[in-house]
Amino acid sequence: MNTVAKLPQGTMTWFGMVGTLMCDAASRAGLATDLNWSLVERYSDGVVMPNGRVQGIRFDIVNGAPSFTIGVGKDESGDVTIEVAADAARELNLLYTVDPAYVASLDRATRQGQIRVQGDLSVMADWLTAIHDTIVDRTC
Repeated sequence: MNTVAKLPQGTMTWFGMVGTLMCDAASRAGLATDLNWSLVERYSDGVVMPNGRVQGIRFDIVNGAPSFTIGVGKDESGDVTIEVAADAARELNLLYTVDPAYVASLDRATRQGQIRVQGDLSVMADWLTAIHDTIVDRTC
């Protein structure tokens, strides 16, 4: 029986779960102690959250140590900045990476401008992909 709580996507609690998974994955990745890097992901059509920030997450690695902040400023940026339409994020966060519909959905959202990435995601691409299915398991 699966006892993992499913969280509503886009809520403070959901972004907290995502940030925790990202930090755990980064901690296991053996990051260099002098690595400084940041990612900002925001819903391009996101609403203001209870903390006064737009739906999204800021993920920072400072001197090799990961941390995150729930919600982002509407013009905030990082080494990598991702803007994603809430509907596209929802669709992707319900599809496992092995599902052919995942790749098709990601490609379609990118071509239609529903996902825009600025910067080099390669610093975390492998372990971000590794946590995607766990996020799917915990999203309702």
